[in-house]
Amino acid sequence: MKNIYAAYFSGTGTTKKTVNFIAEKLSEKLSLLKKEFDFTLPEIRKEGKSFEKEDIVIFGVPVIAGRVPNVLLKYLETVKGNGALAVPVVLFGNRDFNDALMELSEILLTNGFKTIAAGAFIGEHSFSKILAAGRPDKEDMKIMEKFSNEIYKKITDKNFDKNIPVKITHGEKPFTYYKPKDAEGNHIDIRKVIPKTNIKLCDNCKICAKVCPMGSIDYNNPEIITGICIKCCACIKKCHTGAKYFDDKGYLYHKQDLENRYKRRAEPELFY
Repeated sequence: MKNIYAAYFSGTGTTKKTVNFIAEKLSEKLSLLKKEFDFTLPEIRKEGKSFEKEDIVIFGVPVIAGRVPNVLLKYLETVKGNGALAVPVVLFGNRDFNDALMELSEILLTNGFKTIAAGAFIGEHSFSKILAAGRPDKEDMKIMEKFSNEIYKKITDKNFDKNIPVKITHGEKPFTYYKPKDAEGNHIDIRKVIPKTNIKLCDNCKICAKVCPMGSIDYNNPEIITGICIKCCACIKKCHTGAKYFDDKGYLYHKQDLENRYKRRAEPELFY
């Protein structure tokens, strides 16, 4: 084995935190160099990425509508494993990860990775500062460390067969998107909803434009949205003045509904 990679797409930082922690613990056990491959910003996704057979890649994405973010699907086709070992990881906001982990695992297998373990972890929901607030937390970190220990045991076992992919039992095919509903059971479509800017609070620091994973916020005028908004809320959570916000009624109802219905503490699910 050559390198441990923490590879991730992470708008608000929870996926980054999780993947880096797992990769760091595993690199310590294996005495291997840890590297990062952050494909959050659009400039990085202009080119593909190839790993080597001797690499181990902890590969993480957030769950959006129960699946791998659809804006990543074409790009992920350009990420090649070349026989590298991979651990697919997804982060969900306390509701459910539905088909996302199974989908990510299949993408990695198709791209030439050998999946050896997989995990679904919880991060503070992108829409909310209440739902799974502060997660991943200390308890999550303990589970992540256990996860890295089990991966270490597996790959150092003399009977380890990397050609047997990890079996993920959560999710089903065909993969489907989670669709939020209103009080009457009608679907809420927030795909075209975009964030607003409170000009009185905005100090034109440009942070929102710099952190947008889609490059959709105009650098010269943050009020202008020039492309797709995936509702990752990086612009909102990283705005130090609180100038960014959503006011769409469907979005706000969905946010409140999630906060009301999913107060229980969801726990990570691990697969080996």
